[in-house]
Amino acid sequence: MADNDKITTGSVIGQFHDQERRGTVTHIDLNKNLEAKIGNPLADIPHDQLMRDVDQFAADHGLVDIVPLLKKGALVAQNPGGFESLEEITEDEKQHIRNETLHKWKHPAALYYTIIICSVGAAVQGWDQTGSNGANLSFPQEFGIGGGQDKNNPHYDRDNWLVGLVNAAPYIGSALIGCWFSDPINFYLGRRGTIFISGIFCLLTPIGGALTHSWEELFATRILMGVGMGLKGASVPIYAAENAPTSIRGALVMSWQMWTAFGIFLGFCANLAVNEVGKIAWRLQIGSAFIPAIPLTIGIFFCPESPRWYIKKKRYQDAFNSLLRLRNSELQAARDLYYINAQLEVEHEIIKGSNYMQRFIELFTIPRIRRATLAAFTVMLAQQMCGINIIAFYSSTIFVEAGATQKGALLASWGFGLVNFIFAWPAIFTIDTFGRRSLLLFTFPQMAWTLLAAGFCFYIPTSSKAHMGMIAFFVFLFAAFYSPGEGPVPYTYSAEVFPLSHREVGMGFAVATCLFWAAVLSISFPRILAAFAPTGTGAFAFYAGLNITAFIMIFLFVPETKQRTLEELDYVFAVPLRKFMKYQLTKFLPWWIKRYVLMNKNAKLEPLYHFHGVVGEEKDSSSIRQSADTKEE
Repeated sequence: MADNDKITTGSVIGQFHDQERRGTVTHIDLNKNLEAKIGNPLADIPHDQLMRDVDQFAADHGLVDIVPLLKKGALVAQNPGGFESLEEITEDEKQHIRNETLHKWKHPAALYYTIIICSVGAAVQGWDQTGSNGANLSFPQEFGIGGGQDKNNPHYDRDNWLVGLVNAAPYIGSALIGCWFSDPINFYLGRRGTIFISGIFCLLTPIGGALTHSWEELFATRILMGVGMGLKGASVPIYAAENAPTSIRGALVMSWQMWTAFGIFLGFCANLAVNEVGKIAWRLQIGSAFIPAIPLTIGIFFCPESPRWYIKKKRYQDAFNSLLRLRNSELQAARDLYYINAQLEVEHEIIKGSNYMQRFIELFTIPRIRRATLAAFTVMLAQQMCGINIIAFYSSTIFVEAGATQKGALLASWGFGLVNFIFAWPAIFTIDTFGRRSLLLFTFPQMAWTLLAAGFCFYIPTSSKAHMGMIAFFVFLFAAFYSPGEGPVPYTYSAEVFPLSHREVGMGFAVATCLFWAAVLSISFPRILAAFAPTGTGAFAFYAGLNITAFIMIFLFVPETKQRTLEELDYVFAVPLRKFMKYQLTKFLPWWIKRYVLMNKNAKLEPLYHFHGVVGEEKDSSSIRQSADTKEE
């Protein structure tokens, strides 16, 4: 009996000390954060206890040789806005921390090299997608499935479906195979190894597609291409997000979309370049997509591995070495290592270790993860609802339907690709300031009316030059609104929102959602276009309506993620969906109407989230700038 009392007493004392060590923030329920607090798990730990925690952390993970550095890093992580008053850190170290706000683009070459390689991976994705765009004008005839262009052909319906199926093959391969292999391959080989394997697929399959002799063979090579695209699409944005600093994470991760747009543009350039070489033109258009896969496959192993992947594998020394390459100072690397680990310990309290199938099921059963799944699903589905991939895949066909010549259609498609790339640049400067959600809510209504306008332009007589010109103009305007909004946000957003334990399977699900519906739309669009014939007005109006539907879904289901660390997003997605929706409908919407419809400049918006000692608060930024100004004086 005495022994039992002793054990019980010891347990209580242990729990008391553990509670004292963790502070008050960890009492926020990460499944039901009713107070919408975003907290720092180190904020309320007493100084002496924090130092003992660091000693224990270093001893447990073989980091004893950097204990002094870890202690300084823990102090900065505990009070990010008060580092100026810490006597333990030097003036040079303080300046490095100030520069995170004052010179937020100043980072080591290794970080930017990593983002460049990720950008090359995105260009591969874009070029792969448009290889078939120009080829659509000729390969169906060579393979005996070109009857879809003649309503009197007995195989009209069959050939329309088959052309759609061949175009959708990369998306089918991605959605049904590639995205789901991302989790286990990432688990064993890491981010870099997964990207390397995807690069091999994207290097060989375009060449195979160019050498095919039937639509069945072309379909098979494009399915395999989709496997590589799925692996890459689910891994590269995660890899960029995990390596990037919080202040510019959105801008760096959105390079995926910007350079996907550049890849689309290069694909259109290739289509134009080989348009007049004869019967082999479509083979060159499809085969040229192997070119950007070469630097991706070679260059990826010169990048540092994701420090968060190393932490997940309990390889803390390797994680620290990666952070040393990705941050400007040893102190910043030590701070990020300790802070990431502290947040992951809190996360682990609600998300225990599990196998692949359990992790997939938990996407829909654990409330914090379920909300992230819904938000990622919404932004990914919205990318297909807006109609961009239909234009990317079928723009040449659409412009031919509008009365353009084959070369004129390719030139118009080339212009679409150029606009798509150029207008992605503004998002670099807006995605971390205006935010992901705000960009989506602004651009979706604009995409709706531009598509509707393009559809009505089909009523202009085909004999008029304005017919083709106005359709192209509004399609280009649609691309200009898409590129800084729904273009960069979905992959950036989905790479952020899942906890580390479920990031691969969550991103795989999100990308599979996007590409599965892209496959559905690619297969069905020739029939949709035919159903709304003789003009394209109905098809464009249909997608305009889908844009409005997507706008409503985003307004209700998608929280903002800007300027929060990946681990702090646990608190954002701990807020119940009902509370979030109620805030948007009863607080934000009335405020927006008062401010921007009634033009009441005095309208005040009650904030949803309340911050407690976290990195990235506005007051921290202003105090850093004020301190820097004082020192200059």
